[in-house]
Amino acid sequence: MTPDVTVIGGGVIGLAIAWRAAQRGMTVTLLDPAPGSGASHAAAGMLAPINESHFGEDRLRGLLLASAARWPSFAEELTEATGQDIGYRTDGTLVVALTDDDKRELDRAWAYHTSLGLPALPLRPRQARTLEPALSPRIRAAVSTPDDHQVDPRRLVTALRAAALAAGVRIDHRRVRRLDEITAGQIVVAAGCASADLTGLPVRPVKGQILRLRAPDGSPGFSRVLRGFVDGRIVYLVPRLDGEVVVGATAEERGHDVTVTAGAVYELLRAATDLVPELTEYQLVEAIAGLRPGTPDNAPLLGRLDDRVVVATGHFRHGVLLTPVTADALAHVLTKGDIPEVIADFDPRRFPASQPRKVAGPLKEEEGDEDPTQR
Repeated sequence: MTPDVTVIGGGVIGLAIAWRAAQRGMTVTLLDPAPGSGASHAAAGMLAPINESHFGEDRLRGLLLASAARWPSFAEELTEATGQDIGYRTDGTLVVALTDDDKRELDRAWAYHTSLGLPALPLRPRQARTLEPALSPRIRAAVSTPDDHQVDPRRLVTALRAAALAAGVRIDHRRVRRLDEITAGQIVVAAGCASADLTGLPVRPVKGQILRLRAPDGSPGFSRVLRGFVDGRIVYLVPRLDGEVVVGATAEERGHDVTVTAGAVYELLRAATDLVPELTEYQLVEAIAGLRPGTPDNAPLLGRLDDRVVVATGHFRHGVLLTPVTADALAHVLTKGDIPEVIADFDPRRFPASQPRKVAGPLKEEEGDEDPTQR
């Protein structure tokens, strides 16, 4: 039977769209050789609409805040639907500066965020260390952003897959090469960097290297996400209840290279241990690289490409945060036809598309996919 919708890409974005579309009564097939094995697997899972609000990205900031507001109900619904813990935590984030120059950068960021009315509370170093005693005594300043939260993307993928299957989504472990191979009524391209070859849209890979550590006693010495300005570098530390600490991340324009380099590992560890000295005693359990799908304006591509093809890609460093709003909006597009106002500024046709690559031959089963399906 021909499905109403075929979703290409099984990262958190594609899985969430498939789940929402199936909940609305559509028959859905999701195509991905290895769902959740791309950038969703590498991501840290910070839900940070405040600290990820940057100068000149006003429209994007509105989308980040809209999605952050949906996360509590989205997490609750997904947990109830699957009985699975997705690691959603609301402990907040501490942003700290290590040197005088770092303090000036933090002060500029704080002034910008407060000018926008975003909740950001400056703290003295002693206050920050009272909240998180593991912080280095060298820190010069801190800001608390209580509305920046976290989720575990790997647990999120597992739960979304379970929810999608329970809702009737069929998962097909094949790789699609051309959109004209698909016979569904509608197609959703949520294939991360691979979306460029399928659609011709300007989606480029941005490499991010990230580390995972494990606390020796099974419990990290801090509970909040820590984001540090450290000697001119930015590093973030994301603690999990199971003892894991995620350390990230680089941002490199290296094409589709996913090599983990000694230099990146060294720089990340140096910055992280400068911020939290006890990390020198933690076990290094993983070093991994993923590819974020960037666009010319660093904002996602959301909406109709034509009467049949819908796009949900280009989320860059915001894929996990933007999952709820993307899934809800794209399910609306698929079932109602019109474009919700919340994604109106992110029409994929705002950039000229080149001719999509043509690859001859039928769908072919393959092992894995070096292009992550969601970034």
